[in-house]
Amino acid sequence: MNELLTWTLAPAAVAVVLLLLWVGKRRQRRAQDAAEQREAHRIAQEAAEHAARQQRAEEARVAAEREEIARFEAQAARDAAAAAEARRLAQEAATRQAEARRRAEQQAEAERLDREQAAREAAEAERLEAEQLAREAETLRLAAEHAEAEREAARRLVEQEAAAREALEAARQAAEQARRRAEAEAAAAAQATRALRVDETLVLVADDSKIVRVKISRLLAAQGYRIALAESGEQALELMAAERPHVLITDVEMPGIDGFELTRQVRASVATAELPVLMITSSDDKLDEARAAGVTQLLGKPYSEEALIAAIEAARVAVRVPATLD
Repeated sequence: MNELLTWTLAPAAVAVVLLLLWVGKRRQRRAQDAAEQREAHRIAQEAAEHAARQQRAEEARVAAEREEIARFEAQAARDAAAAAEARRLAQEAATRQAEARRRAEQQAEAERLDREQAAREAAEAERLEAEQLAREAETLRLAAEHAEAEREAARRLVEQEAAAREALEAARQAAEQARRRAEAEAAAAAQATRALRVDETLVLVADDSKIVRVKISRLLAAQGYRIALAESGEQALELMAAERPHVLITDVEMPGIDGFELTRQVRASVATAELPVLMITSSDDKLDEARAAGVTQLLGKPYSEEALIAAIEAARVAVRVPATLD
């Protein structure tokens, strides 16, 4: 019975023992796993702490480096600001020096301009004074010339009046002589001729000045003479070829044929060789040349109208025309 119980309980005991062993080993395995997990957790925790310490150290290093960089940058900024300030101060100093030079140059330029203006004003004042003196001198010279011209004109007028009086007297004497000769000839020729009337007398005026031609023509027209006008020596010759005048009045200076050449051609022609030629000139040195050319009478400028009329009358009364020409 006991053996049966023993043999019955033995397997159970063995199973229990095996179960206990399995349970013990399982617990031991679990304990070992838990220990390993704890060790792994500790190691991981230590690694995490080490990583954290390293991270903090790195962060501290980075912070230190950043702080150093910030200090360096701040120092560089301060140095740059100091350099900029130094440049600004140097630039301000250069600007002040340039401004001072500019002001000095402006002042020097203003002084130069003032000196030049003063010199110009002085020169202008001297020029104006010189011009005023020159004008005064010119005025005095002109006044002296005018006075001299007036004296010369008065002298010439006196001479011309004297010559006119002499010419008038000569003309009267010539007229008287011509009248007496005419009376004698008329008596001898049974009144076959008569004196030339004023309205029959043709006077040719040759002068390139229109003013002179108009002046003389008005004077002669007022006396009743017939008048022919020529503005050149060539035109005078053409008019004489068409109708022979009784008196020729000519100027000296004319374009083309002048008064002397015109007189020479008049004297060279048979038809006009005895024609009275009166020449008007303002030059006193033309007398010999006028006589050489054959001028009958030389009148100066200004001439008196009485002398000109007297010369024309002397030429008129010397002309006799047939008595039948009435």
